[in-house]
Parts: sequence; structure tokens; C-alpha cells
Amino acid sequence: MLVLLPVSILAQQDKAGNWLMYFGMNKISDKISVHTEFQYRNHTIAPNNTEQLLLRLGLNYHFSDKAFVSAGYAYIPSYIFDSEQKAPETIEHRIWQQFILTNNIGRVKLEHRYRIEQRWVSSEYRNRLRYRLMLFAPLNKPIIEKGSFFIGLYDEIFLNTEKGFFDRNRLYGALGYQFHKLASAQAGVMHQQLTGSGKWYLQFSLVFNADFRDKND
Repeated sequence: MLVLLPVSILAQQDKAGNWLMYFGMNKISDKISVHTEFQYRNHTIAPNNTEQLLLRLGLNYHFSDKAFVSAGYAYIPSYIFDSEQKAPETIEHRIWQQFILTNNIGRVKLEHRYRIEQRWVSSEYRNRLRYRLMLFAPLNKPIIEKGSFFIGLYDEIFLNTEKGFFDRNRLYGALGYQFHKLASAQAGVMHQQLTGSGKWYLQFSLVFNADFRDKND
């Protein structure tokens, strides 16, 4: 995807944007962890025309190392393209729940994420359903560990429960590097398809899964 993404699209600032992202799953016990997330989304490639900010916080309960459930809150202010950016035009408050299940096929790790959202967008209430299938494949080692390069791919569909059933679809591909046993980074591209329109985004993400468990227990 990185190779095939047309340079002409990237050259048109209003045709492609970027997302800068941080994710954390911070263990506080063997069964419980805290989800932390921040995303800075831009209308343009250069980070100078804010589209959205996303702050998401949640609590995870781990049934095993392959399955867990989560619930939390997200705050999302949104800005119109080329506005003065002094204040968001739309503010969304969101409650969310999810179930994540992982399995391996050879060297490839598959992750299934099922998410439900209750959304208060300005004065309007909405419900939304999401499903994401993601895969990770190590390139230079049998498994993803410190020093591994890997490929990350996903497709995610968003469905509304009210009118306008289809909300959007996201297709993503990236190259990642595991530079610490608890931290990795990815750089890639994502295409977001809405009804009647679509847009490319460059994406850069940092994952840091801090472990706050008491090792003396």
C-alpha cells in the first residue's frame, strides 16, 4: 500500500491527511489493565490543520492472554477544514465496550475486535457497531519480539443502528518495529471510505504497554 499510494494524491493537501497516535495497555494486575489512547488527526499531511482530537480511556479485564473485554469513555472534538481552529465545531462524548479475541495461524497473529459505541455528538444521540480484523506478521524473526520488524494489516467496518446503516470502512497497512519488549512503533497508510467519498491518511503510531504490577507479590 505504501508503494502504490499515488504521489499525486499526497501532493494535494486536502486529499490526504495524517494521524499521529499513541496506545497503551497498562497492566495493574494479572487480570486487569488500563487502556490509554491519544490521537491527533489532521485534514492535511502536514500536522497544521486539525481534524479531530481523540482521548480514550478504558478498563480491560483479561480472561486469558488471548481474550479480554473492555469498557470506557472517549472525548472527541472535531474541527472543520481551514477553520480558525479556535474552538471545535463538534464535540462528541462516547461510551464504548469491546471484546478482543486473538489466535495464531503459523507465524501470523489474528486479532478480532468487536466494539459497541454509545455516542453523544453535540445534541444528537447515536449508536454504532464496529468489527475489525487485524493481522500481524513478523518479517525477520519467528515471532514478534524485541528487534522484530513486522507487517500490520486491518480492515474495519462501522455500522449505524439507525438510518444510514453503513457508516464507514477503514483499510490499513503498515510496517512496524518492536524496539522494546513493551513498546513498538508503526508507520503506514489508511484509506477511510464514507458513503460517496474516501480519503487517504498517513499514520504514525507508538504503542507502550507499561506494566505496573507489583513484581514482589
